[in-house]
Order: sequence, then structure tokens, then C-alpha cells
Amino acid sequence: MKTGIIIPCYNEEKRLHVAAFLDFINKKNNFHLCFVNDGSKDDTIRVLKNIQSENPFKISVIDIKNNVGKAGAVRAGARYLHSRGDMNFVGFIDADLSTDFEDFDRLLKTLKTNNKLSMVFGSRAKNASEGIEKDTLRACLSKIIKMLVFFILRLPIEDTQCGAKVFRTNIIPVLFKRKFFSRWLFDVEMFLRMKKHFGKAIIVNKIYEQPLQRWVHMDDSKLGLKDSLEIPYRLVSIWFNYNVLQNLKPIHKEQIQEPIKEVFGLPAQTIAA
Repeated sequence: MKTGIIIPCYNEEKRLHVAAFLDFINKKNNFHLCFVNDGSKDDTIRVLKNIQSENPFKISVIDIKNNVGKAGAVRAGARYLHSRGDMNFVGFIDADLSTDFEDFDRLLKTLKTNNKLSMVFGSRAKNASEGIEKDTLRACLSKIIKMLVFFILRLPIEDTQCGAKVFRTNIIPVLFKRKFFSRWLFDVEMFLRMKKHFGKAIIVNKIYEQPLQRWVHMDDSKLGLKDSLEIPYRLVSIWFNYNVLQNLKPIHKEQIQEPIKEVFGLPAQTIAA
């Protein structure tokens, strides 16, 4: 059973821990790394191509020509991996490895051992261990965001925004068929889509929030303080879009324009439309 891991990248030329990625993927395992260059302005794509050349059968690179945000990058990676037809599980982690491969593997093992689950996701809040590090301001913002997210989802989730999630390939059409309204808060939209598709009574048995053993906030994160302060407004916008606008203006297939992208290191297949 092969598992694809999506790593969205934006201006990561000097931050990527190349050795860590290569050390992981060169081991005898059934993982496939899918790096997605999100219209970087630096030389990230060159670094990714060099990584891919080290193990072309277990690493692929998607080069999105114009920046679309983390939501669009993860969506492009998920749709590509789904189109390959050789993945049983797909997930994503952050390029800075704030969540490491060991924790991701723990999430995957939980998903594999419970056939009722469709998604397992990391949590920095649930039974937080000593390995979870946050700065004080972000901790306060997290509490505010948590209350708003609960109001929107009405699901017992403590941390929707952790950048480590893994899910069964068969729910990718549910999660990623349409574009996301938000460039960064798409995790909330993923849960909303699952809730609308399966219903609240069923989804609570299809998702599992698992405490992380380690997570460290990186100071040069792409999501700055200004962006963080805008999150409450963005969350309200998501609620409005899913509960009001979608009922008024259904999204037709012809309205969806996919970003221009190029794929390196795969069998020649057409990415699903």
C-alpha cells in the first residue's frame, strides 16, 4: 500500500532540509514524496528538481507557475497523486518539517489499523506533549481561532490547522474536486466538505485527531502576524461562503480554471480535470 506525501513549497530554496527528505525516502518504504512548487520567486524549483533526480521513482515535483497559496498547492498535489492510481493513502506535511516523519508515520499507522477512519490528523492542542512549542501570542490567537472554528464546524476538533494530515485516496474527490475559498485556512473547508458529504453523525467516526509528539513553530513562517490577525475575518468568510453563497450560486465545472503547472518525475498521465 503506497502512501503519497505532499510538501507544498513557496520560496523554500534556503530552508529545505534536503538531507532529511532524501534520508527518509531512500529507506525501504512505500512512501512517495510529491513536492509542489507554489510559484516561488527564488530558486526553489531548481532545488526540488535536484532532490527529484536523486530518486525519480519515489519523488515527483509539480511546478505551479503562479502562486496560488498553500490550499491550491496541496490540492494540486492531491489531485495528481489520485490520478496516478497507485496510492492507497495521501497526506501532507509542511516543508519546514515542523511535524517530522515519525509523527506522520504514527498518523498513518492509526489510519491503516482502523478501516472506519477516512482521515487522521495531527493535533498540537489535544493532550499536548512537552515537545510542542508555541510562542505566547500565537497561543492566544489559537484559542480565539479554536472558538470560531468550533462555531463553524460544530465538531469536537481542537486543532484544525496542524499541517500534518493523512487520508484515504477514495475521499480525495470529496475534499479536492473544487477549489478552496481560502488560500491558507483550507483545512477548515476540508472538514466542512466531509461533514456536508457524510453528515455530522457519520463524520465523527471517520476522522481522528491524534496528539503529536513533536511540533516546533518556525520563526520565518510564511504566515506572518498580520495574516494571523486576519484569521477571524477569514473564518467568518468561509462560513458565509459555505452556508449562504454556495446555496445561491452553485459552482459549475466550466467556471473552474486550474492553475498552469508542469509535472516532473512520473509516468506520463493526464492529471484529472
